[in-house]
Amino acid sequence: MTQAPRASESRLTVALVHGAFADSSGWNDVVAHLLAEGVNVQAISNPLRGIAYDAAYVASVLSQIPGRVLAVGHSYGGAVITNAALRARNVGGLVYVAAFAPDEGEALQDIEAGSTDSVLDTALVQLRYPTGEDGGTQVELAIDPAKFHDAFAADVSEQQARVMAATQRPISVLGFSEPSGTPAWKSLPSWAVVPTGDKAAGSDVLREMAQRAGATTTEVEGSHVIMVSQPKVVTEVIQQGLSTLAQ
Repeated sequence: MTQAPRASESRLTVALVHGAFADSSGWNDVVAHLLAEGVNVQAISNPLRGIAYDAAYVASVLSQIPGRVLAVGHSYGGAVITNAALRARNVGGLVYVAAFAPDEGEALQDIEAGSTDSVLDTALVQLRYPTGEDGGTQVELAIDPAKFHDAFAADVSEQQARVMAATQRPISVLGFSEPSGTPAWKSLPSWAVVPTGDKAAGSDVLREMAQRAGATTTEVEGSHVIMVSQPKVVTEVIQQGLSTLAQ
């Protein structure tokens, strides 16, 4: 007689990982849609201190979620789940939302250098933060609030973009310069949402990475913050992943 799986084994949870210049509140509308559909969901706070550090932290959180997990990353969060998913061992699939899906040895700054759609470099300002080591500091990056709407969130209202700019979280330059590790997309099924008007990551490189990963890709007209401007579309793609993992 076949034994029925325990509840913790059959449970499916969507884990949302935000990207640079943002926090988990960017997922609020997606979370609301998923909860309304009875989906278990958790938004993870991404430290934004570098690929190695952030992947270790997110992997720890993922591994503590009961049951199987569909990991969803936005922007830089895609690079984080690419590096964290295999360490967690309970991740069954990946969803890239306007997100980086780097290969082993790649750094995001090199990927960005190949984009003709991205204008992000012209919108960044440099800040510094303490490393905690002998009074040392490191560079972190933020988006100039005056350029935030056009470069990052062109399909939301200017008023909403001003709020997002005022509440943005800077990211350590290590997030863009550290090389990525073994990519989870080589062994896990993946889905991707590629906004055709993405001027931050760049629609061209997002499309190329999704194709390379073999992701089931949905292209939609919109900006880099497609989960804010069109949360229903993003939720539908997440549901595709859930349906596959549930089989």
